[in-house]
Order: sequence, then structure tokens, then C-alpha cells
Amino acid sequence: MTTTFDELPDIDANNVVRCARVLLRRPLLRAGGPDGDLLPMIYRQRVVLQEVFSSLLGYRLVVERRFARLYKSGAGKDTTRGEAALSPRGYAYLALTLAALTGIGRQVLLSRLVSDVRAAAAEAEIAVVDDPADRRALTAALRQLVALGVITETEGSVTAEASAEALITIDTDLLGQLVAGPLAEAESPEQLIELASAAGPRNLEHAVRRRLVEDPVVLYGDLPAEQAGWLREHVTAESRRLERFFGLVSECRAEGVVVCDPEDYLSDVAFPGPGTVARVALLALPELLDRAAADAAGKHPVTWQDLTDVCQELVEAYPAAWSRQATEDHQELVHSVVALLRRLGLLQDAGGSWLLSPAAHRWLPQPDATPAPGREPEPPAPEPVGWSLFDEIDEMRGEQR
Repeated sequence: MTTTFDELPDIDANNVVRCARVLLRRPLLRAGGPDGDLLPMIYRQRVVLQEVFSSLLGYRLVVERRFARLYKSGAGKDTTRGEAALSPRGYAYLALTLAALTGIGRQVLLSRLVSDVRAAAAEAEIAVVDDPADRRALTAALRQLVALGVITETEGSVTAEASAEALITIDTDLLGQLVAGPLAEAESPEQLIELASAAGPRNLEHAVRRRLVEDPVVLYGDLPAEQAGWLREHVTAESRRLERFFGLVSECRAEGVVVCDPEDYLSDVAFPGPGTVARVALLALPELLDRAAADAAGKHPVTWQDLTDVCQELVEAYPAAWSRQATEDHQELVHSVVALLRRLGLLQDAGGSWLLSPAAHRWLPQPDATPAPGREPEPPAPEPVGWSLFDEIDEMRGEQR
């Protein structure tokens, strides 16, 4: 499948792996942007990289001297993998802005662009309210396009102030590469998403490999039966491929596969991490695992009350360890802990209840502080007196007497 890669000298092969990792993290890579200094190397190795992504993952890779675009399949129905700065309305404005930019030319005033975006919203029958929240959502969409290099603030800057003005320059080359799905083939938004996430000619293995590359935890129970069976049969070979082509290390367990990046470059969420929410989430895991036995798939059912109680116990047991601002609103703290565990793939919504992944057993932390008075754990019960090395000697002495 990767004949060209197999023929490379070791140095070039290592460079291809480095470039592949960068493209996985930054599917739209541009000169002047983060990791943009690797574009010359990616351009030199473009044939090999295109073969690797096409054969292993069914991804299309476009490489030019100024940019590289890897067309990944997207996060699908996973609501935890989006841009944190974009709300649902922000995503709607992002799509409307792309539509408005298509026929606007290479430069435009911010006020004209905002007017065209709102006209596009009206045409799509999307209600627009010119209030601060709406302006913030539109500004977040525009700032995202600035970060991607699709638009540049030539004069002035994009802000949420209604009176702000700026001259915007559009990179039409990047604009044309932004949408992952084939717009000409799609007859509805749903079909566009379906076409964008199509797994390619080797549907089964591409679909499974994409999950392994994009998700840190892949459980057999979460895969369709055919995919789970294929992964069980090929798990050793797939682990070797992930390490060889992408520098990822796999741990194969009875419940599934955990994929780690030793360099943490491809990890979008660091865990364990600093801050009250991350530390509370880490310390909550052992207690949550003990609350209920695992089901047939190795997952532990937990309730919202379990999550609330465990967080409350940790806050009260170690009051000096947490940020006062983070613990002031307890329900907000619980929501933040749940959101973090969901982003990590450790907690799944099961229709009104929650399921804790068996991967949570990887962390068995111990607090490094002394519990508050009255919160000390119960001392262990003394062990019964057993046989001693000296028992036989004492018996012998008794006999001698």
C-alpha cells in the first residue's frame, strides 16, 4: 500500500512521518502560520505523503508551495471536538461568511462583509438579531477565518463593536480549499456531511484507522460489529502501522485500543493537567469507578448525583487546594468536570445517564495534601496476628525446658 515510502532512506522516511504528524494536527497548513516552516519539506515529499494518506486513511492531500490541505473526515456527531471559540450560531456564521466571501473579490470593507453575511442569513431563513451576543458570534467566526489565514486585516481589525471598520483581504486560494465536502455533488447539508466523511475505497479498514488516529480511546463496544471484528483480527498489525507512519504508540486491551502520542504533539487536551477542574476530574476517577460495577463492555455507569457528590467530597476534603473562583458555583464545577471528561473520551452520554470508559483505570492518583479535619480516611483495621519466624524457635525452647 505504501511502496514509495518503503523505498525511502531512513532520514527521508523520518521526515515524512514528521510531516504527516503536522498535517494531522493542522489540516490547513499555510506559510506564515503555525508549523508553516515545514511547508518546503512537505512540498518535497508530497508524492509520498499523498500516497500514505490515501492508502492508509482514504484522505486526500493537496500540496502547493504556499499551503497544504489535508481533507480529513471530520468529527462527525462528536460535539466535544469543535472549536471552543465557536458556538452553534458561530458555526452558522462561519458557513454564511464562506458563502458571502465566494463572490466578493479580493478585498472588502468589514461593514460590507457583515451586510452580505446577514443578507445570506436572511436568504437561508436564519433569524438575525443585531445584539451583542449575535455580534460576538459573527466576530468569532471572522476571527477563526483570520486564524486560518483565509482573511487578513489589511487596515483596522475585526471586533464586535458595531461602529468598527476594517479593510479585509481575502486569500482566494485558501478560501477555495476550506470546505471539505464536494459542494457540487451535495443536494442537502446532510448529504454534504455524509460525502465529506465517506471512508474511501477500502471502507472498513479506512473507517477503523481513522478512529484509531483521531480518537485516543477506541472501544470494541463502540464500533459496528464488522469494524470491531476486523480490528480484533488486525490489531497487532494496525498498531505497528500507527507507530511506523505517524509515531503513535498503541496499548491493546480486552476492551479496545488506547493510542498515545509520546511527544504529546497530537494531543489536543492535556491530561492530567493544571488547574482546579483538571485536578478534580483526575481525583474523581477512582471514586467514580468504585461507585458501580462495570457492564459487559467494561464501562461503569455513573449518575449525575454520583458526579456531584464526588466533586463535593473532594472540594470539602481539600479546601485549600482549589481555586475559589472555580469552586464557588458547585454545579458549574461539575459541568466543567463532565465537559473535560467527555472531551477526553472518558465519559459518554447514555441518554440521561453516563458511562465511564474502562480507560479511566489508567489513572489511580493519590492526593498529595492532608484532608481537612474530620475528612481523614478511616485507618485500616489491624491485621490478625499470624505465624512468626520465631514461633518455631519459641516452641523448641519450650520443649527443651
